[in-house]
Amino acid sequence: MSPKTEALVKEAMQLPYAERAHLVDELIATLDPEADNDIEELWAIEVEKRAIELALGTVKPVIWEEVKNEALKRVNGEK
Repeated sequence: MSPKTEALVKEAMQLPYAERAHLVDELIATLDPEADNDIEELWAIEVEKRAIELALGTVKPVIWEEVKNEALKRVNGEK
């Protein structure tokens, strides 16, 4: 990382959370706008697919607490 970039990062780290988050969004938006459009379209398709699965009853929703607890068990090597 160049000294200029390091200085920018150090300065950015001093910003409040909301301003840092906004800065990150702005920077990411400049990387590859076409890729973002593809991702947005793919997410829209995925959301529609999941909504249909829920409506048809082919999948059932899982409560966040259950998902979180299961993930923690797996991370901790529990069964």
